[in-house]
Amino acid sequence: MRKLPPLTAVRAFEAAARNENFTAAAAELGMTQAAVSYQVKALEDRIGAQLFVRERGRARLTALGQRLLPALSQAFDSIEAAFASHRADDESLLTITTTSTFANTWLAWRLGTFQMAHTDLAVRLVTNDELVDLRAGDADVAIRAGAGGWEGLDKHRLFRTTFTPMASPDCIATVEARLGRRLLPSDIPDQILINPADEWWQQWFRDNGVEADETVFRRPGVRLDNQANEGHAAMAGQGFAVLTPLLWAGDAAAGRLQVPFPDRVSTRNWSYWLVFPPERARVPKIKRFREWLLAQFDDDPDRTTATLEPVHPAFG
Repeated sequence: MRKLPPLTAVRAFEAAARNENFTAAAAELGMTQAAVSYQVKALEDRIGAQLFVRERGRARLTALGQRLLPALSQAFDSIEAAFASHRADDESLLTITTTSTFANTWLAWRLGTFQMAHTDLAVRLVTNDELVDLRAGDADVAIRAGAGGWEGLDKHRLFRTTFTPMASPDCIATVEARLGRRLLPSDIPDQILINPADEWWQQWFRDNGVEADETVFRRPGVRLDNQANEGHAAMAGQGFAVLTPLLWAGDAAAGRLQVPFPDRVSTRNWSYWLVFPPERARVPKIKRFREWLLAQFDDDPDRTTATLEPVHPAFG
């Protein structure tokens, strides 16, 4: 255990000794002259020796004060340098945490455009479906999915979550060839469903008046742990997945996925949000990212349709 005198008193002594003036030290530290004098006296009492010889308009150091000053000034310089290094690192790196689904289907495809617009800033993307402690510095900002009940955080809604069946064009063409007609919502329960136990399937069937026996939801089949994996399974022709069209707009535009019923989309009280601690709202890197991200959604939190322009992979 370190046996240090009170650092406030040491800091007051160092400033007064370096300036050779209690009034100048008070101005530097944002204290009153009387407070500096009190802290220095407390330090002298603590070590049992005088550090200054008080003279009119000047505080002259004793021999002990002269011996202590260089080491203490160097120590405070080192502390200042350590925090300055942290500030420089903090200002040059933006760490974003988000879900695997949002990262893989939307953000990773577009994040490069933000970084290229802010070449002074390095960007780190962390995918984690667990909540992280933003105040502890685990990340600068988070993009989360939910109802928005995160206490003590600034929240900006990006878009509402919607969902509808999607599949690869080849999968839909094969089914329609077998049926000899266009696919109908009532045909979906008889198809191969990815994650059939997902409650989104049950809601979509209810919302669209589709009768589905309970055995549909208990069927064996592919069960994946997030929407990103479900969408990729659907692109691979493994069946129909219930997905959020906006997140898969690029894949739909590129012909990897197809929405057979674009006018039959279910909605729930669930959105994607940008969140961060309110005390960091004015941090330049967070402000720049917030402005860029909200602009991607036209500042329309109620947006649910898959109308965002796809981006070329070469541009991230």
